[in-house]
Amino acid sequence: MSKKDIPLQKNNCRVMLIANPIYDTVFKRLMENKRSAKFFIQTLTGEQIEDIAMMPHDYTYHAKVRKDKSRNETIEDSKREWEILSIIRFDFVATIRTADGESKKVIIEIQKSNKPTDLMRFRTYLGEQYKRRDVIEVASGKVEKALPIICIYLLGFKLTNIKAAAIKVCRTYIDMIGKTEIKQKNKLIEALTHDGYFVQIPHIKGKPRTLLESLLSIFEQKYFIDDKNTLKEYEYPIEDESVKTMVEILKHAAADEKTRREMEEAWWAEEDEKEYERMSVDLKETVKAFEETVKAFEEGKKAFEESKKAFEESKKTILEKDKSIVEKEKTIEESKKTIEAKDKEIEKLRKLLEK
Repeated sequence: MSKKDIPLQKNNCRVMLIANPIYDTVFKRLMENKRSAKFFIQTLTGEQIEDIAMMPHDYTYHAKVRKDKSRNETIEDSKREWEILSIIRFDFVATIRTADGESKKVIIEIQKSNKPTDLMRFRTYLGEQYKRRDVIEVASGKVEKALPIICIYLLGFKLTNIKAAAIKVCRTYIDMIGKTEIKQKNKLIEALTHDGYFVQIPHIKGKPRTLLESLLSIFEQKYFIDDKNTLKEYEYPIEDESVKTMVEILKHAAADEKTRREMEEAWWAEEDEKEYERMSVDLKETVKAFEETVKAFEEGKKAFEESKKAFEESKKTILEKDKSIVEKEKTIEESKKTIEAKDKEIEKLRKLLEK
């Protein structure tokens, strides 16, 4: 047994070291275990699940992580990039026993996100689910049928104005004329609408009092022993066997070197993404400042051109005035000469008359 498998003791309470289940590689372990997945979904939704099966194609994406010397890597590691597999959605087909004793099949979609900006991704996946069909047995044979959908969203952020850790959003049939609730369900309506369950992980806190709170306590983001929030101490009493199963899975994940490395690489990927976003913001601000400087320069240039044009027009006006003055002076000079010539002629005439 390794050191990480040994239960700790804290305040006379059995403490176990478990992997943080919000990491995709760890959460995937929980959902791949049929008992764990069934308990998780049944406890959150309150539905009685008879059987559950994960769909063969869950959604995956690959993120490349930039490596550097600060990550204590070997020379061999530093020559390449790690490619991290991240699971961000799980789909199940479940058989549910309804309150009236009927068995029905439904699609259960679990999505997990740390960003409120993932709204469009949620809507896109939901649209894909509405296109799914399942083959079911009827009296006449096998037929394709659009199954009802139940959505579970694990949110790593807080919703505005809502502090509840677990939220159920369910549909109600209302007679709009009679203003009364319709108790009967309709297959068409059920296939075109869906219930939703939202877990606000940052609001999970405190000693669990119910089975639901015991389930949620596993996701509580406290009591970490490392700066990357990959491993944490779990010290709450475990009374339910399914909760024990989930904690055991997380305990083994914490002891698994490969899983720990995947969690660390996922953490670095998120840090790289944050750094990229910060750089993008800085770049946008720099571009904005540059554009404002260019705009100010263009406005200054325009003002200068207008001032230059006004100066040229003023200069032209002055030159035209100077030309006008010169011409007027010339006219005055010519008038003066004419007057002097006439004065001479008058003088001559006066002298002639005097003789």
